[in-house]
Amino acid sequence: MLSKILITAVLCWGVLSFPDGAPIDTCVKERANQPNHGQYRTQPLSTLPYRIVASSLVYEPNTPVTVTIEGAEPFKGFFIQARSVETDQWLGSWENAPNTTIHPECASITHADPVAKARATLLWKAPPNAHGRVYFTGTVLKNYRTFWVNLIAEAPQDPLQLQVLG
Repeated sequence: MLSKILITAVLCWGVLSFPDGAPIDTCVKERANQPNHGQYRTQPLSTLPYRIVASSLVYEPNTPVTVTIEGAEPFKGFFIQARSVETDQWLGSWENAPNTTIHPECASITHADPVAKARATLLWKAPPNAHGRVYFTGTVLKNYRTFWVNLIAEAPQDPLQLQVLG
């Protein structure tokens, strides 16, 4: 009887782990952006049903950038970091959004509830005294067992970099 209770408790823990988002140690783990979900591993990028889109990848002081996660299927969680293209260091800060947790120590934001989401719209703010290029990287979880890591946000083409053919 005791062994059945123990097995049930372990299974419930596995299903309910991290319902309020990625813990702060996700920022400094050896395998960056990798959830600690036991034996479960990332899915191939070719099967990714989600898009992460940033409104821009360049910034000026205090410039806001919108980062959106959406897809054809609902997702339960995410972990997104902002990093400098030039130095790969954590950069800027996230604005509070409903049902999110911010880890300012590593310029990251994560889900704060296990509710299925059709879309997440997040707002990142550039540092007050800097300009440059930023990229947004992270993880999207369909559920505890099914997730994709090391995703990089897409962004619209910079019109100044487009060549006009005539």
